[in-house]
Amino acid sequence: MRVPILIPNLVLTAALVVGALSWAPTPSAAAAPAACATLDPGQAWHGDNRQRLDAMIAEHGRCGRQGQRPVAVFDWDNTVIRNDVGDATLFWALRNDVVRQPADWAATSRYLTPAAATTLRAACGTAVAAGAPLPTSTDTRCADEILTVYSAAETTTGAAAFAGYDHRRMEPSYAWLPQLLAGWTPAQVRGFAAAARRENLAAPVGATQLVGTQAVTGWVRYYDQQRDLVRTLQRGGFDVWVVSASPQDVVEVWAAGVGVAANRVVGIRSVKRAGALTHRLTGCGDVADGADSVITYIDGKRCWVNQEIYGVRGAKAFEWQTEDKRPVFGAGDSTTDLTFVRDATALRLVINRNKTELMCHAYHDLDGRWIVNPMFIRPKPAQTKPYPCATTGATDAAGTPVPVVDDAGHVIPDQLDTVH
Repeated sequence: MRVPILIPNLVLTAALVVGALSWAPTPSAAAAPAACATLDPGQAWHGDNRQRLDAMIAEHGRCGRQGQRPVAVFDWDNTVIRNDVGDATLFWALRNDVVRQPADWAATSRYLTPAAATTLRAACGTAVAAGAPLPTSTDTRCADEILTVYSAAETTTGAAAFAGYDHRRMEPSYAWLPQLLAGWTPAQVRGFAAAARRENLAAPVGATQLVGTQAVTGWVRYYDQQRDLVRTLQRGGFDVWVVSASPQDVVEVWAAGVGVAANRVVGIRSVKRAGALTHRLTGCGDVADGADSVITYIDGKRCWVNQEIYGVRGAKAFEWQTEDKRPVFGAGDSTTDLTFVRDATALRLVINRNKTELMCHAYHDLDGRWIVNPMFIRPKPAQTKPYPCATTGATDAAGTPVPVVDDAGHVIPDQLDTVH
């Protein structure tokens, strides 16, 4: 058995975020629109997207309106970077014997099915005491079972791994990652994330790695265009946030690389005991800590934006807010991001990953405020068939496919994929 790796606390450095939600431009800035922050013209964007982003920054930033400081909110995985930092961290954790043996696999997630708990117990055995790290670097059967439950939401035998959750507020497989890290402190988790970050940034684009017996993605890259956009928004006076469905401590490590400080990051947050993560999750709105029914996922992302950025409390945090309590700009790549991106008042940037419900809204472009850009690295090919917006493009809270409905209450017609 491998000796568990002890990783020292990681000290992160990030750009200092100054001010609250209100600010006043200096007279010189207000009088000199030519000095407004603009995107690097050397970075390639699709069509007129760069020009539209510059216009939005000029209108709503220091050079434009005065008063409330404008907010910009980004999703993280596959929006600001290519690939997924939660995945990268779990892959590293399994290769380095980080996941601890739970006293009961069923206790790791309220939504884990009995079939999944039984299969995990059989695959990982009982020889390792509860609380001790599992030898997943060498025990390929255990590693394969954990990885399959996490990545496919099913067991290696094909049984459903999770059930009984609200599909607009929760994705149990996403939440399972911080739950698998129970027993470690936030500083230790940041250390794991930093080690995974070094490996994935050093690996060549397209690299794979072996976890258990499975070849999985082994590289991550920041998008240069998004790094430039974040920094330009900050120079332009925007309050820039990251809201992600990866674990809080993991995203903090990566967000520092684009100058977003930890106090401007909202990820999946864990309830802590004696300074360490537990299997329980922090709630949002009227959802109590430990109820585990909401994470930063679809409508849950809106809740966390409303609560953490605008101070909206209780059940109202899940509701559509007045314009002064909504972001000016939102960016995402997946249906996970749909609700908070829809809330943006000026411009909504969608990175095209062929995620049906999000793309239906983006291409429908009801109010002319949506812009679509291909992935900046290894873009997805065009969809050969229209997105089925009018029939099965969305999923309701029960997990049933339903038509996609726009903000006016109308069913969105099927949409062609034109930006790829």
